[in-house]
Amino acid sequence: MATQKKDINITVELDENNIPEGITWNATDLSGQQEANCRAMLLSMWDHEKNDTLRLDLWTKEMTIDEMKIFFHQTMVTMADTLENATEEKQMAEDLRDFTAYFADKMEIKE
Repeated sequence: MATQKKDINITVELDENNIPEGITWNATDLSGQQEANCRAMLLSMWDHEKNDTLRLDLWTKEMTIDEMKIFFHQTMVTMADTLENATEEKQMAEDLRDFTAYFADKMEIKE
């Protein structure tokens, strides 16, 4: 059976103080465009040998506080969906969704 390979590339432009000024990414099957720009990223990868999560959290100077609040809210909603899909833990996923609604309310995020 043939194996497929997909590539995901992330480029971070830094200023003289190593602060991100731009983040672009592209992927083998990114449809409709060559490259996508973004202001923030949260990358988590599981190291099964160390039983630990490796993380890379970056945001550019242009990322506003309001955008960061929305970004976190949307990320947590997605995490609830992924938790349910990966583990079938429906109740815990619903609890996480309840928290995301609380988070949105406290952060005054308008949907």
